[in-house]
Amino acid sequence: MLRNKTNKGSVIILVVFATAFLAVLVAGMLQLNTEELQVMQNHVNATKAVYVAKAGLNDAMYELRNDSGWDAGFANKNFGEGSYTVTVSGSAGSLTVVTDAVMSTGYNASLSADVTVSQGTPNIIRIDSLRINE
Repeated sequence: MLRNKTNKGSVIILVVFATAFLAVLVAGMLQLNTEELQVMQNHVNATKAVYVAKAGLNDAMYELRNDSGWDAGFANKNFGEGSYTVTVSGSAGSLTVVTDAVMSTGYNASLSADVTVSQGTPNIIRIDSLRINE
């Protein structure tokens, strides 16, 4: 009989260790899920910034289609959850259009496009190269 009483205490210790192990395992899984959600949110915000920069590039292309000599650009033009700044440089016919987007969440994106503008009505624009976040 004395031997059975000492075995009952060891079962309690095993249950406590198993519970502690499961608690650590669950906490680790929750940490991994939290980090995965943060990575996904960062990706979504960075993608939004790229799309705002693309909106700035499209806005510049519209202006260039109407006036091949347009080089005024835009400064902090609001779009969606952010704004973009467009600068145009180069000589007539061969231009570089740079768009910088800033989001309200603090994310940034930059597009740089080398474009060729042909004369006509409307002007035909060809993007020779496009660089994103370089």
